[in-house]
Amino acid sequence: MGFTRKRKGPEGTRYQALYDDARGVRQTAGTFGTRKEADRAWQRAESRIAEGKAGDPRRARQTFRTYVEERWFPNHRIEASTRQDYAYALASHVMPYFADMKLQDITSETVREWITHLKKQGASAYRIKYCKTAILNAIFTTAVNDGVLVYHPSRGVKTDPVPEKPRQIITADQFARIYEALPDATAQLLVETDIESGLRWGELTELRVKDLDFATGILTVSRSVVELVPKFHPEGRRFLVKDYPKGKRWRRFKLSPQIVAKLKAHAEANNLAPEDLFFSRRRAEPPKLELLDPDTLTFEGPNGRTYTHGTTTAYSLGKCKCHHCRAAYAAYRAERRSQGKDNPRKPRIIDDDPHISANWFRTRCWHPARAAADLGWSPRIHDLRHAHASWLLAGGADLQVVKERLGHRKISTTERYLHTLPTADETALEALAKIRATQAGQDAPADLEAQLAEAQAKITQLQAVLADQLIAQHTETRPNLRSV
Repeated sequence: MGFTRKRKGPEGTRYQALYDDARGVRQTAGTFGTRKEADRAWQRAESRIAEGKAGDPRRARQTFRTYVEERWFPNHRIEASTRQDYAYALASHVMPYFADMKLQDITSETVREWITHLKKQGASAYRIKYCKTAILNAIFTTAVNDGVLVYHPSRGVKTDPVPEKPRQIITADQFARIYEALPDATAQLLVETDIESGLRWGELTELRVKDLDFATGILTVSRSVVELVPKFHPEGRRFLVKDYPKGKRWRRFKLSPQIVAKLKAHAEANNLAPEDLFFSRRRAEPPKLELLDPDTLTFEGPNGRTYTHGTTTAYSLGKCKCHHCRAAYAAYRAERRSQGKDNPRKPRIIDDDPHISANWFRTRCWHPARAAADLGWSPRIHDLRHAHASWLLAGGADLQVVKERLGHRKISTTERYLHTLPTADETALEALAKIRATQAGQDAPADLEAQLAEAQAKITQLQAVLADQLIAQHTETRPNLRSV
């Protein structure tokens, strides 16, 4: 039970509101000039405890940086890739403005001023919306739920609209041109599997032999891999395999017989086991070392001078990287380090993870093939997934089936791919041309007259059926009326 304590000081009589928190620890709700105000303060505090919203007003005096870095961010449950994105967005756009402010001093006006500040710095409308909606709202919502704040500063604050641009879909001809320009058969198979299945990059590069039933052609998507900066990886590595795809539910669908046959031939040619990845980064075997006689064998360097193998000058000036020259240079550096003359860098950690890096595939395979195809625009690898959905819907596939294949949560997401191909409006244009031709007094085509006659006959038939149904209903209701 809370109470008010009377206190006397240099400023006169003051009244301190006291109450016990949920742990039974005595807390203060503030000091006031009248007993009535103090009574209201401890009563409000007890009401919040009863509602499960207990909090200490003094916690709102901590800075934004302290709360985010020590309490919110370490304990916020999000995916590792999302945590990485949040960290960079916080460092670039949020912390420079809010870091030293006290939580209790941040208001809706402060948030609006921050949005204006980002716009002046040249941040895009999408980036501002992401920082405000995804990050700032989450921070303040947690602070309110935990009782740190009683007011949500960013709720109701609007950002500039981000227009949804129309999708540009890869056509079959454009895909064929990119496919032919890819560097090797493995890259071609990877890209063809992507457009045949509509998999996301993380699902495609985590696809293993055991996930495809070669007999039935059924593919099971049960995992995904994300590429991270090592400091955001739980084990300090680059690739993190998740035991679920995006959407957190498995899905199964059938692949075409031709792509199943190609994947089976690829697995057999490379002796892939059930646990092996279909597409992986395979290291080339190191070349066999040629034994040389460093005392007698010399060579001419790129600068025109003659050098002897197995010397430091041959390695550094002659640019020779053979086994003997590398060993001589390594021995030279080791001797200097033993004498404390050099401060060597940390040894490079060799990453033996077989997953393919998205950036590597873009720069080595996709971008060169895209440039060679000369499409007039720059499709991404992810646009193959969009093309898969658009091609299926344009070919008459059921909307619900496409939704399940792509793993969308809402069917409205799948509906965005309707009428996205360049030929989608041709039917509408043909109908418009027919109407304009008729209104202009031109003779309607013969097939149009036949269609109109057929439609009129169907309308007459439907009218007759409706009349028979009305008569039957009238007959059925008359006995009921007599009984009433």
